Amino acid sequence: MFAATQAFSAFAVDDLARARTFYGQTLGIPVSEQHGLLTLHLAGGHDIRVYAKPDHTPASYTILMFRVDDIGAAVGELARRGVRFEHYDGIDQDERGITTGSGPFTAAWLKDPAGNLLEILQER
Repeated sequence: MFAATQAFSAFAVDDLARARTFYGQTLGIPVSEQHGLLTLHLAGGHDIRVYAKPDHTPASYTILMFRVDDIGAAVGELARRGVRFEHYDGIDQDERGITTGSGPFTAAWLKDPAGNLLEILQER
């Protein structure tokens, strides 16, 4: 029934203006805003909607993943832009927050201003 239907996802934030600044300027994603909704225009023509929710509770799981060619460079640039990366007990990570263990990906996690969890990953 939905095999040929274009689907998209959405997530909530507590402050749309802060989200627009973070996703548009800090992460460098093209964004637009219409009818009180922020749209992230991702590579490949994929859009994600972001909406304000006054009683927003941050997602405790990864809501959005960004695949990069050089995770060290991406983490370094975002750190220069003021982004802090998460460190987790039980996960081998370097001082920057980049995983050092085995597996198909090297990853680092960060939070948006609303506290939602994002991941940057690079194939090994």
